[in-house]
Amino acid sequence: MRTEPDTSHPFVGLWVTADGEIRQRLLPEGRYVEGRGTREAAYAGAYRVEGSMIHYRDDTGFSADGEFRSDVLHHAGMIMHRRLG
Repeated sequence: MRTEPDTSHPFVGLWVTADGEIRQRLLPEGRYVEGRGTREAAYAGAYRVEGSMIHYRDDTGFSADGEFRSDVLHHAGMIMHRRLG
């Protein structure tokens, strides 16, 4: 999907649901790691951002998308907020 790192992209970082159950780290090289519950790496794969849309393809081939709205990530029925760390 993405071939060049983009460390300046405004969406790179950690995104978390309000209850902290789902944690999605968007890495600058176009990869993501999603933690669920006690599993820190339940899913991993590649992502690309086009405007406010994010497109995912996990390492098993599953694909999904989401949308950033006012610094909130809406993805697969979840609402995720940026968290520092």
